Amino acid sequence: MNLIIGFTGQASLAHAAFFGFGAYGVAIMTKAGINFWIALPAAATFSSLIGLIIGPPALRTRGSYFAIVTLAFGVIVYIVAGNWVQVTGGQNGIFGIPRPTPIPLPFIGELDFFDQTAQYYLILAFLLLTLFILHRLIYSIFGLTLMAIRNNEPLADAVGINTFTTKLISFMTANFFAGLAGGLYAAIIGAVSPSVASYALTFNFLIFLILGGMATLSGSVVGAFAIPIIMELLQEVGHFRMLIFGTLLVATIIYFPRGFVGGVRQLNQKIAARRQKS
Repeated sequence: MNLIIGFTGQASLAHAAFFGFGAYGVAIMTKAGINFWIALPAAATFSSLIGLIIGPPALRTRGSYFAIVTLAFGVIVYIVAGNWVQVTGGQNGIFGIPRPTPIPLPFIGELDFFDQTAQYYLILAFLLLTLFILHRLIYSIFGLTLMAIRNNEPLADAVGINTFTTKLISFMTANFFAGLAGGLYAAIIGAVSPSVASYALTFNFLIFLILGGMATLSGSVVGAFAIPIIMELLQEVGHFRMLIFGTLLVATIIYFPRGFVGGVRQLNQKIAARRQKS
């Protein structure tokens, strides 16, 4: 989500829909007997291909219009997931999804993922792999074109950047990783329902991103870890929980528009500038 919104400047509000494609894809394929390690990349690729279909008409629009189009698509996916009983199980969803297939290791045996510790390290490995790939992508020539489009799309177009194709590639890449995350979620939780494609989940992702820090790789991780912890700590205040969290969100947007990580970086820059003056 940070790739398409933070670095490319396109407010896609259909991220949970592509998360849902990955989750349902893995659920359906593994229930049919397909190996998890085949089902996972296949589901992520399917999410990316849906982006290839939806992207061209959606990316013809800009700004808030693009956000509305993608939000509408996310709502449609959520409704379909809740009503296509033959495929998605309807509101009941799909249960009994097999755990990730064990990996055979020569001379050792096999690495299985039936306990929570193994599942944690599986998710951690995919998180680090995702951050590594996105880091290489963003800090490359292609990444610079993404940020050029974000900062001034007409100027980027004028200097010869194919803005439409670049945005489409960014959109498809973001959807691939969303589908990958959804597939991992389905295998670890063991069940999926229409809530995995809910637009409410998209806004949760967006809050993680805003508070953590847009256009920073570490901001996404910080937001995803910190916000659930903050919400859990606020359980003690009962009904005032959402009021306090809403105030925190508004204050962050006003005083730290670049999120927690961006605010820390800005503070460090000010401290370094004062030291140079002194």
